[in-house]
Amino acid sequence: MKGLGYCTRCGSFGKPTNVANGSFGMELFLWFLLLPGLIYSLWRLTTRQKVCRFCGGPTIPEDSPVALAARRAAEQAKP
Repeated sequence: MKGLGYCTRCGSFGKPTNVANGSFGMELFLWFLLLPGLIYSLWRLTTRQKVCRFCGGPTIPEDSPVALAARRAAEQAKP
């Protein structure tokens, strides 16, 4: 399954969501000053990151060694 991630905070597997740093309200305000708005918008676009859609924690690819080990541990813990 391509595109899935493992959350390092809550331990869930699933499709991550993209989140931009910063605030849309601040971006809108800074656009009234033009150049600061442009700089802030570019910063927000370039610092987007994939986060868990359940808890907002950082995600890693599901085929990474840490995620594979977590999945194996979870399967072994099932009765």
